[in-house]
Amino acid sequence: MAEQDIPVFLLGRTKRPVANCSACPANDDSHDRAGCGHLTCHGFYAATTDPERIRGMHDAVPDGLLAIRTGTICDLAVIDIDPRNGGRLIPELMPPTRCVLTGSDGWHLYYRHPGGLLAKDLKHRGFPGIDVKADGGYVVAPPSIHPGTRRPYRWAQDRPVIEMSPPLIAACRPAEAPPAATRPTAPTPTTHGGLISNPAALLASHIRAVERAPTGRRRVTLYGAARGVARMVAAGAITAADAYAALYAAGQRAEQSHYNITTAITGGFRAESVATEGIAA
Repeated sequence: MAEQDIPVFLLGRTKRPVANCSACPANDDSHDRAGCGHLTCHGFYAATTDPERIRGMHDAVPDGLLAIRTGTICDLAVIDIDPRNGGRLIPELMPPTRCVLTGSDGWHLYYRHPGGLLAKDLKHRGFPGIDVKADGGYVVAPPSIHPGTRRPYRWAQDRPVIEMSPPLIAACRPAEAPPAATRPTAPTPTTHGGLISNPAALLASHIRAVERAPTGRRRVTLYGAARGVARMVAAGAITAADAYAALYAAGQRAEQSHYNITTAITGGFRAESVATEGIAA
């Protein structure tokens, strides 16, 4: 997949990321996980399309499993179907696309990421055994060998990776999130927002602050922006759903994890007593 411009990295033999080296703390927000340059540290942050780096990874972890990073940064979302937990192919939702037969007799269906929030699985739609691998995620890739069954992951057919169908996009949205079938852009507030003279400019200022925050300050900057945007919601300058979507997209562009983004936004909203129920995933 690296030759197709999809970044790959190596896992350990048990489908988990390789342990960081001593110079790379696991939970230090001031450490630049994406830019530290180490071959195998920080899981999917080490993903690359550089053949030399990939060869170096294989030399460092000769028994490792090849994995593919997913999410908006890679324009990739993978539907992970596990028959052992009741998962099944649903033709009316899942158009034919690039597909992997997993080492546990399941399927990985590769689609272009539709943008916006995606649920972690489809249980809330009545489809057990189907996970969605997107932002903050990864999937094991061929020719890796499943650590339990010792069977290989295999490409099923040489199809291109296509866009999700509208029904699949709708199914993958979190139950709490408003549906959206297109890549999000920052919404423009449509009211004057009480005492806020220029809501659009104020929103843009908060978003720019997140995108320009230095490494190590991005999560706290997102929290501060969320508090500011929450005050705009309270003033009636923007809806809570549009505010959440704009902040979430800014957090993604700042390369924050799904967990960091959601906790920063919901924390900022709650600090300003703006409810996020029915919005956050």
